[in-house]
Amino acid sequence: MGWIYLALATRTIPVGTAYAVWVGIGAVGTAIYGSLFLGEDRSFMRVMCFVLIISGIVGLKALSPARD
Repeated sequence: MGWIYLALATRTIPVGTAYAVWVGIGAVGTAIYGSLFLGEDRSFMRVMCFVLIISGIVGLKALSPARD
């Protein structure tokens, strides 16, 4: 069902950017779930890596040209 939102996103941003954002959100969301509910590692370096992923997502969205 979530693919509908991805399809809607590709109406306003390029498909490559939309997919990268989609995958990044999924990866970070899964990691947060694992840290909070499954007892996975919460080391500083791991958290910083996910911060870099989020920064990349924001950068891709901010720098992608808007579609008309």
